[in-house]
Amino acid sequence: MTCFFTACNVVKRVEATDYLLTENSFYINGQKKKSEELNNLSFQKKNAALLGIPLRLHIYNLARPHKDSLFEAWLQKNPKRKQRLISKLSEKQLNQLKTSSLGLNRWLKNTGEAPILLDSLKINKTKLNLERYYFANGWFDRTVDFKVDTVGLKRAALRFEIETGTPYEIGEISERIDSPVIDTLYANLKSGSYLKTGEQFKISNFDNERSRLTTAFRNSGAYHFAEEYIRYENDTIGIKNKVNVKMKIQDRIIRNDDSIVRVPFQTYRIKAVNIYTDATFENRSKTVSDSVSYNNYNVYAYKKLKYKPEALTDAVLITKGSVFKDLDRARTYRYLNELRTFKYPNIEYVENPQDTTLTANIYLTPKEKYGLGFDVSVSQSNIQKVGLSFTTGVVIRNIFKGAETLQISALGAIGASKDGASAEDGFFDINELGADIKINIPRLFFPLNTDKIIPKYMSPSTQISTGFTGQTNIGLDKQTFNSVFSYKWFPSEKVTNTLDLVNLQYVRNLNPTNYFSVYQNSFNRLQSIALESYTTPNEFLSTNSNGQQSLIESRADEFINLVNSDLAYKTSNPNEYQTVRNIQERKSRLVQDNFILASNFNYVRNSRENPFDTDFSIFRVKFELAGNLLYTASKLLNLENNSEGAYKVSGVPFSQYIKSEIDHIKLWDLGRSNVLALRSFFGIAIPLGNATSIPFSKSFFAGGSNDNRAWTAYNLGPGSSDNNNEFNEANMKLAFSLEYRYNLFGNLNGAFFMDAGNIWNVLDDVTDTKATFDNLKSLEDIAIGAGIGLRYDFSFFILRFDTGFKAYEPTFGDQNRWLNNFNFSNAVYNIGINYPF
Repeated sequence: MTCFFTACNVVKRVEATDYLLTENSFYINGQKKKSEELNNLSFQKKNAALLGIPLRLHIYNLARPHKDSLFEAWLQKNPKRKQRLISKLSEKQLNQLKTSSLGLNRWLKNTGEAPILLDSLKINKTKLNLERYYFANGWFDRTVDFKVDTVGLKRAALRFEIETGTPYEIGEISERIDSPVIDTLYANLKSGSYLKTGEQFKISNFDNERSRLTTAFRNSGAYHFAEEYIRYENDTIGIKNKVNVKMKIQDRIIRNDDSIVRVPFQTYRIKAVNIYTDATFENRSKTVSDSVSYNNYNVYAYKKLKYKPEALTDAVLITKGSVFKDLDRARTYRYLNELRTFKYPNIEYVENPQDTTLTANIYLTPKEKYGLGFDVSVSQSNIQKVGLSFTTGVVIRNIFKGAETLQISALGAIGASKDGASAEDGFFDINELGADIKINIPRLFFPLNTDKIIPKYMSPSTQISTGFTGQTNIGLDKQTFNSVFSYKWFPSEKVTNTLDLVNLQYVRNLNPTNYFSVYQNSFNRLQSIALESYTTPNEFLSTNSNGQQSLIESRADEFINLVNSDLAYKTSNPNEYQTVRNIQERKSRLVQDNFILASNFNYVRNSRENPFDTDFSIFRVKFELAGNLLYTASKLLNLENNSEGAYKVSGVPFSQYIKSEIDHIKLWDLGRSNVLALRSFFGIAIPLGNATSIPFSKSFFAGGSNDNRAWTAYNLGPGSSDNNNEFNEANMKLAFSLEYRYNLFGNLNGAFFMDAGNIWNVLDDVTDTKATFDNLKSLEDIAIGAGIGLRYDFSFFILRFDTGFKAYEPTFGDQNRWLNNFNFSNAVYNIGINYPF
């Protein structure tokens, strides 16, 4: 039926004298080649297809060519029809019916794609484009021809035939440079040339070499140098399949009123650097009223100077006495923008005619000292029906006159849980209040000079923050205090380094006794053992009016202790006994207070050039250490420890662990809005010395809209365990995702994806073999999901809907794990904002 649909309707809107292009192929030296680069050179393209079907063309064909006149003709065909419809619907409703009909027809046309017809003009433009392309890449003797074959009613196939011939190579390379300064500079740059004898001739290498030399010259003091001064003379006479290249760099051109004068290029140095701190448009015509000289910089203000000189000079990479460099100007722009204190910084150079020097004038326009923000958001999660959050904050710029930025924010949130702790709770049974203070210092706040380790051009900054939140949720209310002292710097445009020298977090659980009200799955498993397996004393049980017994929730902890002390039960029912132990250990870990004093380093290399780039990679590595200094100090000072030997800080055993994460994302642009995206992730956190497990907040989870989309968040793993817990987490994770993204029509995009991964416990206190990673055989527990997705691009964000199907489920143990629940009834539906990675 699909084949019939495709075959019969595809030429529905093609005139009898026209041909629909069904194939556009390229043959290189007799061999058919599929190349996106060649497709991009072609002006004559065929209609876009999904799985071989021109879907958008079919949508377009559903529209009527002259819907407006057809509707009127239908209305007037029967003289009484219009009057009958008006009396039945009213004239206004009849006009609305017409508008709706035309609107649908217009939508079909705009969403669809008109048939792409064979066009002789486009064919000849493509032929010319191909000839230029092969010539530019060294095939000077190429020939390009084309053939058109009719392949059915109103259909045609286009075939380009390209004979390349033998490619030309670079022969002898010589140069003639008029200016001695440029000649000396080139001698040191020659070895890095893009032009090398014996390599194939490519115009792009000439362009790259011209750009490379221009950048190098302008970063070596040649202020007036530009690319157009570099010319190449290529000679092929008398040599077979070779090109002799001669590079010419002439002297600088100075144009006067009626004449042109050539003079040798000179090296320019910076004579003075002037910084104007309040160079607003209205101030430009005023006289400077305040100034100061600092470290060979002149700092001016039209009103009162409001900045410490060192705060501004630290952000300026242009220095007095140095050689002119374009790079210094670019880095200064970047650093000034990152201060977040000024808008529209402008750097101008003024040539001093009496000598070969420049005066650099830097004009800064301050932002408003105070800024106020307010944000409201609505959210939903696996434990929350609906949530409302309110955030407000104030920004104070240049608070200490060193271009520092102070941010004070407050958070308030309310939410309705999916399963409240008690029936008498109100609808909004989750609430949170918090406050946060951050200060950003545009330099490294450190007692020693760090310029030799992290120079100014890396835009170093320091952030100090502290915050507090108090949360009342579905039972385990908690308070959190955090404080961070961190450094950030940029070794290059693509690399970002962040060092959290101190990252302190204290979490206090207010209602640990309410654990089983929240984690109902744990309680249900415990109750099942109490009723079916263990001889439970009556004082632990209650009986309802129907005679059904249940475990008394408030006595669950006593029941756990009773089972743990029963050695006979351990012998007779080892599996159930271990289940009770696991429940106790999990509860102990999730309700314990956490004191985390950590340091971490984060390295990110991002080659993405802009938000629309679809061919880039991101590589991230994070390394974190927690509790090591505290552990060493505790042993030396013989501090208080608990019954398990763990040292305490303010009565709380502190966390100690080592944690590492590696994350890699790669996207390939396949052309015509087709993108292949790959993500791989590995993370591990190993408890040390003072701890046998890592804190819940530092553990890994699997599943969810940005992970393995065939499982809901926290519902996958660990390992092949049956994931009976509400929040499944572990201390090791592997994750892989492969996604093919394509355009359906307009702003609507589609995707096919496959996700794989899981979490495991390793080197901690969990002994369940199903949940632990013991050896490479444990890789059999990697869960695999596959699915389809739709994404609508709103320009400023992307709304995403993904459907994930379970392809391989490790919870089936030794049974067949493949495709047991690969169906819509067991699918997981995810709604997200922007791409998953």
